[in-house]
Amino acid sequence: MSSLRSLDDADVTGKRVLVRVDLNVPMADGKITDATRIKEVARTITELADKGGKVILLSHLDRPNGPDPKHSLRPVAAEVARIVKRPVAFAADCVGPKAQAAVAAMKNGDILCLENTRFHPEEEKNDKNFATELAALGDLFVEEAFSAAHRAHASITAIVTESKLPAYPGRAMKAELDALAKAFETPQHPVAAIVGGAKISTKLELLGHLLGKVETLIIGGGMANTFLAAQGKPIGRSLSENELIPHARDILAKAAALHREIVLPVDAVVAQKLAAHVPTRVVGVDAVAAADMILDVGPRSVERVVAALGRAKTLVWNGPFGAFEIEPFDAGTTAVAEAVAELTAAKKLISFAGGGDTVAALNAAGVAGRLTHVSTAGGAFLESLEGKTLPGVAVLMVQDR
Repeated sequence: MSSLRSLDDADVTGKRVLVRVDLNVPMADGKITDATRIKEVARTITELADKGGKVILLSHLDRPNGPDPKHSLRPVAAEVARIVKRPVAFAADCVGPKAQAAVAAMKNGDILCLENTRFHPEEEKNDKNFATELAALGDLFVEEAFSAAHRAHASITAIVTESKLPAYPGRAMKAELDALAKAFETPQHPVAAIVGGAKISTKLELLGHLLGKVETLIIGGGMANTFLAAQGKPIGRSLSENELIPHARDILAKAAALHREIVLPVDAVVAQKLAAHVPTRVVGVDAVAAADMILDVGPRSVERVVAALGRAKTLVWNGPFGAFEIEPFDAGTTAVAEAVAELTAAKKLISFAGGGDTVAALNAAGVAGRLTHVSTAGGAFLESLEGKTLPGVAVLMVQDR
């Protein structure tokens, strides 16, 4: 039977431990503006070093077209050192003589960061020979980049399939997988899902998959406008994917056939344009004027969402309710976020959230640390919610070993 190895069982003392992390952090003027992803993997890095492993970090950064100083991991390695509070050496390549010499110079407990794997085009091609070169630098492999696990790249998948390296999930990776299992494999019912964001087109698979998993599906953001249009509601100049109205109708019909509850906005905050502090009105969804843009859910909609969450035991959340980046259109998302945090604190709700915009909204609301689990992964989290097995997870599955 397929299973995951446990890092608890890994003998790393004196071993070269290749750790695939995601150091693809946002930067401006050569400085890191958000080190969240580094902080998430710090535990695994320090644990392996403390156990006497020679910790070798593999990562990509952005999408360089060949070697480019602007996309070097050197400044990121310095930030890793600051966060883990110990020296982190740097090699100017991830394969070849420079990488080999840097690895050979390591002592037990040392940490080394190799240069951007995407400086080599073979990385994104999942090239077998490139993966073999990477694997030759280590004795075992730890996957600690859930946010990149939806990519079939050489340092994520072929490094395992083209070598005999024992492969383990890191602590953060295991936490992500455990959270997803609790949300979908062994959830406490009833289960509710919030799906927001701008477009249905990017989340059609997700919506279809969730209808088979949840009792209540709450739809917000720009994508709710397409559903309102599918119900014949006026949406004015609001963002909508009119070509997907038939798909929205199909989803509504499928939900009815499966006896699933769909929660859509009943009122909205509208404005003439999307800009900070513009004049706004709250109107029912039957009263949106031709010149209006729906930019957030209204208070009655928030009440409906909170009431639905009060009936749920488990929540999965991906996507905001409005244009939360611009005040006052953050109010709906913030109000729901605070309610989720309170229900979670009261142990009435197990809450899972993920995706870049969702995390940003939760951070802005000041509640990210109060949910059961918040994933910083974007595409990987979304594909997991769609029921897909991620390539970076599949290679960790072991058969009778």
